[in-house]
Amino acid sequence: MVTGTTSVPRLVIAAPSSGSGKTTVATGLMAAFAASGLAVSPHKVGPDYIDPGYHALATGRPGRNLDAYLCGPRALPGLFGHGARGADLAVVEGVMGLYDGAAHQGELASTAQVAKVLRAPVVLVVDAASQSRSVAALVHGFASWDPEVRVAGVILNKVGSDRHEELLREALAGSGVPVFGALRRVGAVHTPSRHLGLVPVAERRAEAVESVAALADRVRAGCDLPSLLELARSAPPLPEPAWDPAQSLREARSADAGHAAGPDTESGTGPESGAGRGARPVVAVAGGSAFTFSYAEHAELLTAAGADVVTFDPLRETRLPEGTRGLVIGGGFPEVYAAELSANEPLRAAVAALAASGAPIAAECAGLLYLARSLTPEPAEAEAAPLPMCGVLPADARMSGRLTLGYREAVALSPNPLLPVGARVRGHEFHRTVITPGAGEGPDRPADGAGGGPAALPAWGVVRPTRQVEGFVRGGVHASYLHVHWAATPGIAASFVRNCAP
Repeated sequence: MVTGTTSVPRLVIAAPSSGSGKTTVATGLMAAFAASGLAVSPHKVGPDYIDPGYHALATGRPGRNLDAYLCGPRALPGLFGHGARGADLAVVEGVMGLYDGAAHQGELASTAQVAKVLRAPVVLVVDAASQSRSVAALVHGFASWDPEVRVAGVILNKVGSDRHEELLREALAGSGVPVFGALRRVGAVHTPSRHLGLVPVAERRAEAVESVAALADRVRAGCDLPSLLELARSAPPLPEPAWDPAQSLREARSADAGHAAGPDTESGTGPESGAGRGARPVVAVAGGSAFTFSYAEHAELLTAAGADVVTFDPLRETRLPEGTRGLVIGGGFPEVYAAELSANEPLRAAVAALAASGAPIAAECAGLLYLARSLTPEPAEAEAAPLPMCGVLPADARMSGRLTLGYREAVALSPNPLLPVGARVRGHEFHRTVITPGAGEGPDRPADGAGGGPAALPAWGVVRPTRQVEGFVRGGVHASYLHVHWAATPGIAASFVRNCAP
């Protein structure tokens, strides 16, 4: 860690439940404050990839996730400080209801927990559409439930009229929780959604710019921005220093060196890659509209580990970046672009050739589907034809009617370019696809290595919430549905870059 404390003014935007308007208010506040000339640092509680894209559009800075389940509560102040470097204000959008977190884990990963570790005041966004005086009881309950959570204000959303607003403000006058704004019940700003939330910015950038500007106008007109800024400035300094990717790699290396028996199988960290052993290897990272899910810290860790990170768009580019020695393919919506991905045969062949060379490839969720033999972009009942993908993995994927969603704990089962066998990680899974191994193959049993390729081995043993095996390891390829935050296990980046060596 680097020295120093974090004293950036900050607000957490929370709500009693999902659908109350957190994203509207948080994104609008970010955009409105940024338009006023402030440098605004955007953050999102939880594993969500899509909202941070809108936050980045609103502020011009990378959207950062703060996930106490994936990274651990103690890591969050440092990660916050890293993202908020040089900012005048940080706005943190919560997840679900204020006190909702990981299932059966108490407050873990809740907005309330993040607000406490950040020592940040909470502004509660209340959907007031169907209530008047009862709003005071609701706010009182949320403000008093946990004395360590400072619910310092309310923004009323979906207010029907001046008279309605008057009744709401009158009810809250004696609550001790001030009202910082009221947004009228108007037609929703056009932010189209899909089965996992909003459509990513990369898929509709022009429209997204208009949507964010409209949110800023609504919030500017309905909220007391000077008072909210004053509230943010009341947050005390955080004593924890900001996270630093290079330092985290050095600490991971030191931790491993202290284990005489071998690698730290609990943290999964490996030695830092030596960038001075020659030219920096090029690590290609898939981007564009089909692969929008990535944490900013991953590229930062790869760079600190000694790689030159180059982003490319599999929808538009027919070859991998020049000199590619490793490939990272994150999540997204490949089913939406399955036809275009399949039609880009030169790139599919290049990816297959890279995999055959033994180069490291890390693929999560959408990346897993892209590496499969085929992807059927519609559920079985639609009778859509499967479309060829890269053919790196002995499996076929298709859309399904079932959403798989939730936090996972897993252990690495097979030798791979990311983590030592036995390393434990926490991850998140969310998709509406299923992947079917070919005959005699699968993550629970090795493939026969037909075609000259190595056998497919299981990637993860999921130990929570259910015991099962998941994903594939084949040669230098590690592919699974599990999304992992590398800041929690920085040795992933070090090991990956080390495996990029000739």
